[in-house]
Formats: sequence, structure tokens, C-alpha cells
Amino acid sequence: MRAPLYPAGAPAARTRAERFDAVVLEALEPIEDRWGAELEDLDVAVDDVPDVAAADPDDDGVVGDGEVPLARLVPAGVDRRGASTRARIVLYRRPLEARALDGEDLADLLHDVLVEQVAEYLGVEPDTIDDEPDP
Repeated sequence: MRAPLYPAGAPAARTRAERFDAVVLEALEPIEDRWGAELEDLDVAVDDVPDVAAADPDDDGVVGDGEVPLARLVPAGVDRRGASTRARIVLYRRPLEARALDGEDLADLLHDVLVEQVAEYLGVEPDTIDDEPDP
């Protein structure tokens, strides 16, 4: 009989995707703390890999590493069934993990990508998103 190496609730038992999601939430927290009201209509999603074949090379809402997108800002719109959709930032887990050297580097990279995407969504410079608020 085979049994799991770690209990289901232990952090070591989480999958790579679950650990990535936790790092995303951690990187997003300071941005949401400051810009929460402005981001109420924005969702953040994670996909494993981008659909490179369908990518538009002139798309302004893409943060990429060469030819491979790391994230994409999808504006609010209407889906195929005619239902309205909310704006969302889609982070691509595998390219982001491949670019990061370690867990700390991944957290920094995610923060930088989220800052760029939120700035694009709000129509401001990334420095505006990342600056500390005045006391």
C-alpha cells in the first residue's frame, strides 16, 4: 500500500500550482491594500502556460520575456454567449517559474509583473502603483 508522504494539511503536501497561487496572493496583497477600491472590478487568474499561437505580438496588455508571455491583461468585455466579463490579469505559472531563480526571486518577479499589469489596467505609470503612500 502507498500512502502520502505528508499529511494533507501540511505545507509540503501542496502541489506546485497551489504553492504558486499562495505566492501570487502574497505578492498581490500590498497592491490590494493600497489600491483595493480601484481594483474591485479586476480579477486575477493563473494559467499554466499561455496560448502562444493565439498571441498578438502588438498586444499592449502583455508582459513577456522575449517571445513567451508572462502575464496578460484581458479587458472587460462580452464572452461568446453574450454575458459580460470582468477585466482580469492572467499570470502564466510555468513561464514565471522558469524565469525565477528561486522562491524569493519568484515573489519579486510576480510583484513586478502584477505592478505592471495593475498600472496598465488603471492607466497609470508602474511607479505610481509601487510607491509607498505618504503618511
